[in-house]
Amino acid sequence: MKSYRVRNSVVASPMSAWTDLLFKTGEMMSASAQVIGHRTARLALAGPAPSVSDRNEFNLMSQEKMEAATESAHAMAIRMMSLHQEVARLAIQHMLDGAANLMSVASSSTLHQSGHRQSKLAHDTMRNSAEAVSQLNTSLANIAQTGLHPIHARATANAKRLKKL
Repeated sequence: MKSYRVRNSVVASPMSAWTDLLFKTGEMMSASAQVIGHRTARLALAGPAPSVSDRNEFNLMSQEKMEAATESAHAMAIRMMSLHQEVARLAIQHMLDGAANLMSVASSSTLHQSGHRQSKLAHDTMRNSAEAVSQLNTSLANIAQTGLHPIHARATANAKRLKKL
């Protein structure tokens, strides 16, 4: 089974990750349409007695689909497990940051200091939440890209191969 890696950068924006997925999906769909057209024509021309090369191509169709689906599911399962670890790490980090800010508010010696520290607590909480949502959204797009990769690779390779025939 092949291992596929997709960009896994926290810096990457969710919009960029989803846009990449959109373009890869479009590319895969275009290649699939070419392959389906070629194979359908070949199936029609073969008639009731297909040649050995036709039979091999027809067998390859189902074998490739099963392999791509298996690789896709496996790759996404692996990425989902790492996502669980990432979410747990973020949750623990945010709890620790929040606890430190709460301790800071509790140890305030003046009303002004308390207000300033409460404001920092609210600001940090909102910023951390926004960053976590952005990271999660990017990770989900990367998981989808990981799942698409084996299917995309086979569809585009088949389109190139069958175009030469």
